[in-house]
Amino acid sequence: MLVLGIETSCDETGIALYDTERGLLADALHSQIDLHVEYGGVVPELASRDHIRKTLPMIRQLMAEADIDKDAIDGIAYTAGPGLIGALLVGASLGRSLAMAWNVPAVGVHHMEGHLLAPMLEDNPPAFPFVALLVSGGHTQLVEVKQLGDYTLLGESLDDAAGEAFDKAAKMMGLPYPGGPQIARLAKDGVEGRFDFPRPMVNRPGLDFSFSGLKTFTKNTIAQCQRDQLLNEQTKADIARAFEEAVVSTLTIKCKRALKQTGLKRLVIAGGVSANQRLRESLETMTAAQQSQVYYARPEYCTDNGAMIALAGALRLEAGHVEPLEVKVRPRWPLEELEQLA
Repeated sequence: MLVLGIETSCDETGIALYDTERGLLADALHSQIDLHVEYGGVVPELASRDHIRKTLPMIRQLMAEADIDKDAIDGIAYTAGPGLIGALLVGASLGRSLAMAWNVPAVGVHHMEGHLLAPMLEDNPPAFPFVALLVSGGHTQLVEVKQLGDYTLLGESLDDAAGEAFDKAAKMMGLPYPGGPQIARLAKDGVEGRFDFPRPMVNRPGLDFSFSGLKTFTKNTIAQCQRDQLLNEQTKADIARAFEEAVVSTLTIKCKRALKQTGLKRLVIAGGVSANQRLRESLETMTAAQQSQVYYARPEYCTDNGAMIALAGALRLEAGHVEPLEVKVRPRWPLEELEQLA
């Protein structure tokens, strides 16, 4: 089954062609970072307008470059939520329209399910069941994944997600948007141990997260360094390292606890923060000690992309997922509400 995937949930337009027998055939991505950077974050109206300009031309170009005719397409998958409603409607409307014009089925994909399944694009994909750490945008969640669509939420952020905390900490230090990669780059030059940041909620039972206190601690540390006239580039690097280490340590402790609680031996990390090298190294060390294994996608498939949507849609269509013809998107959409499929 050859599926065209369309991702327009936020500030990246992703298009991909995925075949259930041959794997990922082609994909393309347009980032809106340059459009939003001067505002320090995503402007929803600008994001929607840019998706309108880019999505259809990208589909045409990708199909032409891959030498795929519309008659070869067996189905269309598009992101139906969660995300920005205007951006979601662009992809959903276009996906449904093309499906009706080409007389093929279409399926709305849950954005986080796309991230969760992204490591299956790799040569050594994880098998069900597994524990998934989803760290993407406004989401930080631990999920028990039994099979496609059968998800149990184990824990989530009670306030700021890890990605949001990275962005806000970067903004406090005057770093450009998006903040996660900027913090990681700066942290490489940081001195270990100069600052000791708290690991929020690790001493409490359960698998929930909280990063607002860490954000406040970062703000107060920066303010104190300013008062002491110590806030130079090296100090910023040291703060960035301490902040990154605190987030990574917190996520690692919770993942270890989730593996023990579920008794599972496979851990998947997905979403933009999963591209963080320090996090990957920490989880590899932890899972090796636990005689478990960690899986993740290559960096370009950690952030929003069309490949993960095409993959998730193909698996659902192949399993018999059927939807009515209406264009429906859900800006808020709990992962546990997804339909379980064999």
